[in-house]
Amino acid sequence: MQLLRLGAVGAEQPAVRTADGTVFDLRPLTEDITGAFLADNGIARVRAALDAGDLPVLADPGDGSGQRLGAPLANPGKIVCIGLNYRDHAEETGADLPTEPVLFLKTPDTVVGPHDEVLVPRGSVKTDWEVELGVVIGRTARYLDSAEAALDHVAGYVICHDVSERAFQAERGGTWDKGKNCETFNPMGPYLVPAEDVADPQRLGLRLWVNGEIRQNSSTAQMIFPVAEIIRYLSQFMVLRPGDVINTGTPAGVALGQPEPKPYLRAGDVVELEIDGLGRQRQTFGQA
Repeated sequence: MQLLRLGAVGAEQPAVRTADGTVFDLRPLTEDITGAFLADNGIARVRAALDAGDLPVLADPGDGSGQRLGAPLANPGKIVCIGLNYRDHAEETGADLPTEPVLFLKTPDTVVGPHDEVLVPRGSVKTDWEVELGVVIGRTARYLDSAEAALDHVAGYVICHDVSERAFQAERGGTWDKGKNCETFNPMGPYLVPAEDVADPQRLGLRLWVNGEIRQNSSTAQMIFPVAEIIRYLSQFMVLRPGDVINTGTPAGVALGQPEPKPYLRAGDVVELEIDGLGRQRQTFGQA
């Protein structure tokens, strides 16, 4: 089962795609796919409505030939990101391996659809790519006692593209936020896959191509801090609420880790990324 949102920016409608490819309208259940909907047993209600035949079929499934695909989560809360969470990525950038998760935040207004244009910021010379597993929270998590309990708080999983501007991030005052929060810097989607449909979040292949050349090819098995431990750890410092998103880090292969001249992104470049079972994104980069 895949939860998705179809339509123009600001006018998306919620939908669900089943295993046979049929897309159903979710508006009989909810106006949108939000944190509040997920917290209110939304995914279980979708399954029950499908089983009962209560949802109408959509004529235009948003398969690339018709409606735009929006980000599958409307109005996300905070976006908490984990830096340097793959050993090979830390090594390629010359960073010490972290002994605790490295945290930074992205603002919700960086989120765009999976195939929307991404803008290279004005003055940018080091715009970079990062494919990441996104975790969508479905139940409030605070001061969790164990990693084992943490996965019970996950609504589902999604692809996130943690686009980054490295000069803004590291050379303009020493705070990562400036290089992470430029407009359009968090494409999300194409759909949200419920947690119960992902057998093991630590066994997912993830890949990214730039202009048809593969740049990242790894597995979530290579994370330093796995998903469950990330959620447990974060809950000691902040309340994770339904609709919050965690970007769990990126593997080796980013432009920053390449030999000179580093192949940073420019207007006209095309980036494609995928994660096993979570679909595929494609963005053409433009100029802000």
